[in-house]
Amino acid sequence: MPLRVCLVSPFAWSLPHDVNEHVAGIAAALRTIGHEVTVLAPSTRAADLAAGRRALQQAAQPDVIALCPSLPVARRTHMGVPVGVRASLTHALVNGRYDIVHGFEPGLPSLSYLALLHAESLAVATFLSPERLGYPPRRAQREKLLARVDALLATSPEAAAAARERFPGQYRIVGEGVDTALFSPGRKRELAVLEWRPGERPHVRAVERALSARPGWELVLLRAGPGARPVVPRRLRDRVAVKTARDPASRAAALGEASLFVPALDGSPRLRLEAAAAGASLADSRLEPVGKTQQPESFTEVAATLDELYAGLARRRRRRSTPEDPLSDREWIACDLHMHTHWSHDCSIAVPDLLDHAEAIGLGAIAVTDHNVFGGAREAAELARRRRLTVIPGEEVKTGGQGEVIGLFLSEEIPRGMSFGDTVAAIREQGGLVYVPHPFDRMHAIPEPATLHRHLAEIDVFEVYNARLLFDAYNDEALRFARKYNLTAGAGSDAHVLQGVGTGALRMRAFHGPEEFMLSLRTAEVLRRPKSLAYLQSLKWVAQVKEKVR
Repeated sequence: MPLRVCLVSPFAWSLPHDVNEHVAGIAAALRTIGHEVTVLAPSTRAADLAAGRRALQQAAQPDVIALCPSLPVARRTHMGVPVGVRASLTHALVNGRYDIVHGFEPGLPSLSYLALLHAESLAVATFLSPERLGYPPRRAQREKLLARVDALLATSPEAAAAARERFPGQYRIVGEGVDTALFSPGRKRELAVLEWRPGERPHVRAVERALSARPGWELVLLRAGPGARPVVPRRLRDRVAVKTARDPASRAAALGEASLFVPALDGSPRLRLEAAAAGASLADSRLEPVGKTQQPESFTEVAATLDELYAGLARRRRRRSTPEDPLSDREWIACDLHMHTHWSHDCSIAVPDLLDHAEAIGLGAIAVTDHNVFGGAREAAELARRRRLTVIPGEEVKTGGQGEVIGLFLSEEIPRGMSFGDTVAAIREQGGLVYVPHPFDRMHAIPEPATLHRHLAEIDVFEVYNARLLFDAYNDEALRFARKYNLTAGAGSDAHVLQGVGTGALRMRAFHGPEEFMLSLRTAEVLRRPKSLAYLQSLKWVAQVKEKVR
């Protein structure tokens, strides 16, 4: 299934970097499979930035779009990104209409982090180094990022273990990838290649001493990064060559004939993989082989793994329901899907008073969802039989450490304390509907992102507006999540006092039973009738105090 894929690198595309080579390699391989792939990255070249601006203006999709200059930001400070960068990134993500946004090293204050945070498509994060995990500094920010990421990847068990400390979740290990057509074994000879680093002079001297004891052997000091040119002893100048190889083709030429590869003490993992692909044995500073490293995965194999992953994520998204209104002959009503009665431990509203008030303010339907009890919903449903008001019997069930789940159209009480999955199963056993309330309200216990992702297919209604939330950003997060997966949206007041009833609701067609209810939600609209939260909360506290005094 061809997908539109956006790969985002945090490092300047105009400069050599291991992460950029990884991104470029899998981008080319994914294009070969049939995906449309665009790379977003910063750059240090004015020409690249000008071309990037033209691509955004013309809504073009070249292979690479340079969005901004490199932005080195101290990892312990807040993200200070120019407004123009955020605007360009948002513009690129909207114009691209990507199915997948894949960010690399999002533990850095960078374009990758921002892309994953603002993408409204499916999102994947890859961690390559255990050393690039300092951002964001606050746990709440990391949890927000995790809620928007659908899959966590790492290129090594070490990187996965380090990333898991900061970004908890299940990690899948994928290879860094090597161009095996470029890095293929050539005709070997008595040649050793040493990865040269300026600060490792004792290591280099040890290799040179070992070379002196091996007549006929030659040595290449491979400079894969910036730094001063190494000094070669006079006695070895006819056997030692210095080569600068910052691009893959240059490194392949040096490694193809090498029998031994000596990595730097703090060397590049990619160079080690390339040496293994080229058939060079790993050696120590004595030029003694320490065994061949495992043959690395090719970029083609890594792309095949990602193709499988992307396809699985794409199946999480529900198909958009048809815009037709199957209940077009029904009247429009206002329906509040989340409220409480005196059966809840923190509410004192009598059931008859709730029904009278709901009818008085013009509601056509309500869902009674008391905390961990079903008596209030049962009582309300019985009394409503003699009224025009439709009552959906429900229960807000506290799960075992994964927030709350509401069951709608229930017939029996569901016990608290079960797992999220078991609670959902208990709702479905009764023929009820699964409604997830205030899913991102971090002021209360909420399900982990992994739990929501695992049970996406079982969620019938996702609450995108709860009138009692202290921060409206939590509602915005829920709306973003629902749009991302095409989840059916719900809304409620979460009222604990009569004055709060109806402050959050849906305008929808009148319905009878759960099937018509779900049909009606296709064309429903969220109604916001906010009142002062401080006022409503104070009324709740006063009511609770009166109840205790009695």
